[in-house]
Amino acid sequence: MNHRRQLRWIAFSTIVTREVRRFLRIWAQTLLPPAITMTLYFIIFGNLIGSRIGEMDGFSYMEYIAPGIIMMAIINNAYSNVASSFFSAKFQNHIEELMVSPVPNYIILAGYVVGGVARGLCVGLIVTLVSLIFTKISIQHIGITISMVILSAIMFALGGFINALYARSFDEISIIPTFVLTPLTYLGGVFYSISLLPEFWQNVSLLNPVLYMVNAFRYGLLGVSDIPVAAAFAIILLFITALTAYALYLLHKGTGLRN
Repeated sequence: MNHRRQLRWIAFSTIVTREVRRFLRIWAQTLLPPAITMTLYFIIFGNLIGSRIGEMDGFSYMEYIAPGIIMMAIINNAYSNVASSFFSAKFQNHIEELMVSPVPNYIILAGYVVGGVARGLCVGLIVTLVSLIFTKISIQHIGITISMVILSAIMFALGGFINALYARSFDEISIIPTFVLTPLTYLGGVFYSISLLPEFWQNVSLLNPVLYMVNAFRYGLLGVSDIPVAAAFAIILLFITALTAYALYLLHKGTGLRN
């Protein structure tokens, strides 16, 4: 039993190490662009537009949007890292070596997800450091802040894994980020409070999982949120459970791997 656990740990750590080395090796493509993009968000929305908007929930507009921009960077990069890496493994046919090995599916899934979370956290740290150039950030609830960052990265890393399983070309890898992920993040309360919306659109916004992530993370940093934080954690944990079960089902079935 101990020998089996050791072998599984070696498999897991090998996948994670390879994933981390992969995005660090091409840092100019994986870590630098998000930093530049988010800097532009801070300049355009924070400095230029924010000075006209004024305060929101008792904070300057720059302070208010900073948590949302950081979270947006985390979930985008956690998602794209897993989606691109796993699909590349499929495209180059070296995923077959992993699938025929005695490594359990949950170890494969966990390895790729942790790799995606690692990139999300790296980018999140970089964007946080960039945000300090434009505004001050103080953590009100460190436990909520850290746990929400990790859970959000896990959830979207799982989404990237499922996308990579279904994708049959590199074009299909970009469909979900373009037509699903981007609208969800922009409409997830990153740049505004949903209390400003009419009641109908407030109710529609509650269907957006990104809204819960952004608001819980904002609560961790600023102490304000449009929604109950406990509800945010419950919904995100529910999504993670469902996505994990579905990803393992697809792996067991061989979806996108055996055809």
